[in-house]
Amino acid sequence: MKWINHQIVTGFIIYAATDNALFVASGIFGAVIPDRVEGSPPKESAAYWKWRKSHRTWSHYPPIYLSLIAAAQYAKNFYPDPTVEIILNLITYALVGALLHIAEDGICGKVPIFKPRKKYGLKLFKVGSFGEYFCSALIIFCCIFYRFGDLSKITSLFKNIPL
Repeated sequence: MKWINHQIVTGFIIYAATDNALFVASGIFGAVIPDRVEGSPPKESAAYWKWRKSHRTWSHYPPIYLSLIAAAQYAKNFYPDPTVEIILNLITYALVGALLHIAEDGICGKVPIFKPRKKYGLKLFKVGSFGEYFCSALIIFCCIFYRFGDLSKITSLFKNIPL
């Protein structure tokens, strides 16, 4: 997926689950972490394909993020201060955003699940294709439907939009 779709889809999923704007913002920030730590792909052809070969390896390995989430949540037991708790929750949701990025990449390609160099996944669409945008819109619609729970509530949101 393109970064913008990672951020939008992740934001809607976290909003549907939490109804918390700070968690959404944190998750949107975290939605690009797995690609950001790999750096930008090189421009020249030979170096690009070498970079591409190692793309979606250790930076897309879920146990890393799950361990960090567990550590952040465990740390709340030792620091009962409300400010620290908020910070640790924001860190947690940034890491949840990274995990959602990995899951989203898993529907348009392969990502490591059990081992950093062994990848699994679906190839439902190509990055940047109509299929990516359709799948993103479908996920967003499902999140809105889940959040509001009634189709009539969803349609009422769009009645006052001038077309």
